[in-house]
Amino acid sequence: MLALLAAGPLTARADWPQFRGPRGDGQVSAPGETRMLGLPLEWSETNNIKWKSEIPGRGWSTPVVLGDQIWLTTATPDGHDFFVLCVDAGTGKILLNEKLFHCDAPEPLGNAVNCYATPSPVIEPGRVYVHFGSYGTACLDTGTRQVLWKRSDLPCRHYRGPSSSPVLFANLVILTLDGVDFQYVVALDKKTGKTVWKTDRSFTWDDRNDPSAMVSLGDRHKAHSTPLLINWNSQTQLLSTAARSAYAYDPATGKELWRIHHDSWSAAPVPVFRQGLAFLVTGSGKTRLLAVRVDGQGDVTETHVAWAVDTLVARTASPVLVDDLFYMVADDGMMTCLESANGKEVWRQRINGKYAASPIYADGRLYFFNQTGETTVLKPGRTFQILATNRLADGFMASPAVTGKALILRTKTSLYRVETSGAGNR
Repeated sequence: MLALLAAGPLTARADWPQFRGPRGDGQVSAPGETRMLGLPLEWSETNNIKWKSEIPGRGWSTPVVLGDQIWLTTATPDGHDFFVLCVDAGTGKILLNEKLFHCDAPEPLGNAVNCYATPSPVIEPGRVYVHFGSYGTACLDTGTRQVLWKRSDLPCRHYRGPSSSPVLFANLVILTLDGVDFQYVVALDKKTGKTVWKTDRSFTWDDRNDPSAMVSLGDRHKAHSTPLLINWNSQTQLLSTAARSAYAYDPATGKELWRIHHDSWSAAPVPVFRQGLAFLVTGSGKTRLLAVRVDGQGDVTETHVAWAVDTLVARTASPVLVDDLFYMVADDGMMTCLESANGKEVWRQRINGKYAASPIYADGRLYFFNQTGETTVLKPGRTFQILATNRLADGFMASPAVTGKALILRTKTSLYRVETSGAGNR
């Protein structure tokens, strides 16, 4: 069963502790839980909006929620200054807007998909951890809102900007830095910020051996994916997708447990996991969805791939797995539903818009958020069924968060608390 091991207080007390939610899989409730939260089905700029707050700068990080606080990050569009914000969850008032880091010469992004504040924070009682890749990592006290420690000495040339979000395990903050020059995973002590372990990727792309490829040399080494903590057969694993390979590590020590090779780079979606299978999206180039058994050791490329799909695989938005069905939306809005046991296609349908934000599953519904501000709400199942279509004034690059009966939605310019204001669950 999927769990964030050794993080009981975090998952029990934080409504939305990290990117992709309590278990890192986009599901609001625990598997098998039938309790309805009462999230809204319909909303607009004038309906079911409790508050709306303009957020300065530019940031695609998912807000995290603990008690009456919402934390998120932002940066100046030019990448010179990096900020952390704390917002009152009840009123939308910005309680803190503090500059944490400065960079004289940030590397140009080169595209409009990423920005300089894409990695999401991670929060637990008393502390929040914010990360801007090589530009800096910091820990703040959530009570005093004071900075407890900072790190800005973890090298990585991101090339298109930082993306991978931190995760917590026991006393560790685990960071992923896959860039042009360096590719590694590193664990910091939560109390001090000091390095506990650092593991370099064991397999990288040697560009000299593939002179025919017409792709930037820098892109080939990068990845943007956030890792996922799982437990299987009493073993904790950190699943991490990189350029040309995907890995499982022991999160306590950084020891590589197994790896699988692929032909892609710039992987973005977070892995998902169910009943011994890890579902991994390989990235750009030859984008594939691999279902990998997690009980192997060493190089398992030839032995542990249960099935693979290479058509209309979502390259940016992370997938969602509900019961025995796997849902993903490609960047261009083509949705695919697969059987998780074998990869067999159940249905394929297009929904409006382009997609970068990752969907969530809650109250028996799937919520998908596009780049023009439209949300498509679907009923999961073997038949494609749209329940509602909602629109806000600006587009979604950040993924959503949930607290109580409310959706916390971040558009390109604003933060919303979307909550049913009248009778019924609409």
